[in-house]
Amino acid sequence: MWWMMGEAGGHYCSKKTDDICGALCSQETGRFSSFSRLCCALRGVDMKTYIFLLVIVPTCLLAGYIHGQKISYFLRPLWESPPKPFHDIPHYHHSNASMATLCKLHGWGVREFPRRVYDAVLFSNELDILSIRWRELYPYITQFVLLESNSTFTGLPKPLVFASHRDEFSFIESRLTYGSLGGRFIKGMNPFYEEAYQRVALDQLLRIAGITDDDLLLMSDVDEIPSRHTINLLRWCDEVPKILHLRLKNYLYSFEFLVDNKSWRASVHRYETGKTRYAHYRQSDEILADAGWHCSFCFRRVSEFVFKMKAYSHSDRVRFRRFLNPERVQRVICKGGDLFDMLPEEYTFKDIIGKMGPIPHSFSAVHLPSYLLENAEKYRFLLPGNCIREKE
Repeated sequence: MWWMMGEAGGHYCSKKTDDICGALCSQETGRFSSFSRLCCALRGVDMKTYIFLLVIVPTCLLAGYIHGQKISYFLRPLWESPPKPFHDIPHYHHSNASMATLCKLHGWGVREFPRRVYDAVLFSNELDILSIRWRELYPYITQFVLLESNSTFTGLPKPLVFASHRDEFSFIESRLTYGSLGGRFIKGMNPFYEEAYQRVALDQLLRIAGITDDDLLLMSDVDEIPSRHTINLLRWCDEVPKILHLRLKNYLYSFEFLVDNKSWRASVHRYETGKTRYAHYRQSDEILADAGWHCSFCFRRVSEFVFKMKAYSHSDRVRFRRFLNPERVQRVICKGGDLFDMLPEEYTFKDIIGKMGPIPHSFSAVHLPSYLLENAEKYRFLLPGNCIREKE
């Protein structure tokens, strides 16, 4: 037999094979040249090397393909430093305290009359959360400004959802400035470019709504909901920072899964003509503590989860089609897991390890938006103990 284990070295090539390989190795050209090169390469290769090449290496490549994103996120503390800490402003509130007292506690003066407040949002399909948001803010908002597009950030066509449900929001019609924007549907374009394009259009819509200098402008996504007493405080107090971020309680799927208190992208601006631009990134170092709620992926229907996973700016996180399977989505929601099978986005190993695994269930429904509790039956899917979603 040509191929047999050698007694001395455990090699696959026997002496006869070595002789043949040696002869082939000596040939410069010929029809055996490719085989000769392979033979030469394999001479002296032992069993451990074969196992490494044929088992270990492919296994590592497969693991890297499947779990590469997790590995990258876990090692994030090695290649990215945490951002500069915010300056947290303590937040004081009690329903029986006077506004003069509350402003003084924050180190601010009190105004003779409140500022006007504009709430501006980009809208996709979050009808339930929009209702809760606008009901929460209704007493103190001068003008509600909403822009929607017939395209998602990823370039997928979508209906004008708000336009077709506008009659459900008749309570703010007299204070509503609505705009629609045609999508560009550019294949392969970075979704963040489309998002930025829509935010620029929102700047124009704000001018149409009549915003002027020193009005308050609330910049936040639909699911980032400031508490009404926070907005009332800021409109009555003088000398508040020109740009103030709002620290919100961070929930996922419903108010049953409290992730942390670190949501910070929502912000309030004292408007300056020609200077203020609608954005959703860090714009100052000042942040007001305990200012509301951020309820991400808080949908009534499984189909709405699937749509957002494909539509929003981080759609690249859908690495496998099975992530969009409705049964899987429902299981993940009830478990408090991650729809994209990702590790926590943190900057220290301590925080990453501390947040690994499902989010603990919370059974508290205290200090939530009042409209949500007043209409608990309608919005039961957002309250603790009600994780099952409608399929369509």
